[in-house]
Amino acid sequence: MLELKDITWCAPSGEQILNGVSFTVPDNRLVAVTGPNGGGKTTIAKLIAGIEKPNSGKIYLDGEDITDLNVTERAGKGISYAFQQPVRFKGLTVRDLIRLSSGEERSDEMLCEVLGKVGLCAREYIDREVSSSLSGGEIKRIEIASVLERPSKLAVFDEPEAGIDLWSFTSLISVFEELRQKKDKTLVIISHQERILSVADEIVVISGGEVKHSGEKDEILPLLLNDGVRSKVCPKM
Repeated sequence: MLELKDITWCAPSGEQILNGVSFTVPDNRLVAVTGPNGGGKTTIAKLIAGIEKPNSGKIYLDGEDITDLNVTERAGKGISYAFQQPVRFKGLTVRDLIRLSSGEERSDEMLCEVLGKVGLCAREYIDREVSSSLSGGEIKRIEIASVLERPSKLAVFDEPEAGIDLWSFTSLISVFEELRQKKDKTLVIISHQERILSVADEIVVISGGEVKHSGEKDEILPLLLNDGVRSKVCPKM
């Protein structure tokens, strides 16, 4: 279980982005974090991954205080992270990236299967560099595939729908639904998309740096769609 407790974070400018944020992510659940732009959602993802550290408060994983662990140490604890804007690696091929993520060799057939889940034809991509030769949408899908292959206990996706086409988005939803049904990995997904929120187990709404709503999807999603907060949620793609 992941627990954020009284998290406060300020930007380098001094602006307070998060103010006393607390919520838990139970094991083997899909938790969607949503809310208006600028509310602190991406900051929460980076704090969970260890890219940023809170100014105050604690982060616990399975009861262990991981607040001061860096991103590499948290990866060793089983936390993986997919950036909203993925990093490019000149000289590293897609095959290499997925092999490094999974920790073992992958046959062309296995690569085809995992890349197919995010809407890519493996034979066209496996030997291409993860560099500027790829479009934003392509590299986004490749990073998502690499995170899916990583043997992690907790995977964090920051707006996985950003920059990908409708067909790939539909495939991605199917992947999240499959992982949710298997219940062998905990997922935290930062998203505005109603289709992603609709497959979550729980939803956390962040606005103005604070938790405004938190609970089971069937309780929270109707509030987002019907109580004047609808502008925070994008309609189904």
